[in-house]
Amino acid sequence: MDTHLRRRIRAGDHDAFAALFDAYARSVYNHAYRLTGDWTIAEEIVSLTFLEAWRLRTALDEDGGSPRPWLLGIATNVVRNQRRAARRHAAALSRLPREEPVRDFADEVAGRLDDAAQLALVRAALTGLRRPEREVLALCVWSGLDYAAAAEALGVPVGTVRSRLSRARAKLAKHLEPPRIPGQMRGDRTDAVGPLREGNR
Repeated sequence: MDTHLRRRIRAGDHDAFAALFDAYARSVYNHAYRLTGDWTIAEEIVSLTFLEAWRLRTALDEDGGSPRPWLLGIATNVVRNQRRAARRHAAALSRLPREEPVRDFADEVAGRLDDAAQLALVRAALTGLRRPEREVLALCVWSGLDYAAAAEALGVPVGTVRSRLSRARAKLAKHLEPPRIPGQMRGDRTDAVGPLREGNR
């Protein structure tokens, strides 16, 4: 993104912001889905991310490369806020009188996986990761950001990104190690944490 367009966004130019949305909405959507596992919530995250980006547009540097890390950082914070709100909502509901249970259709909705083959392998394993590890994994492995860009998105040092990603990969590798079957060759398994990237824009 050139400096002129960045300046137009900072100045509140609606056409420039529309170009930003057209260029990066899909990337934000994929990142949000990978953090939440829910298509509907991911769509809401996209809307909230660009609303927040508009509010924070003057924080976008006039000079620089791709604004993608900036947007994914905003999306990550929006997901965190949504989860905190969901926990507060759940806590409030838990204090209400019990009603008859209603069937939960969330798993059926979440069945429409993006990059289905790879994500299906790590879906269960992801629940065992801490939130910071999931965020770094989503940014570096799936969204294809380098360490510096992920650090910018999360507002943490590069070394923190490296250590979180290392821990996440180690945990996933351990979780995904299949049970040994007599006669099976060692190392005969799919690398589910390998590159699955959108590419840097």
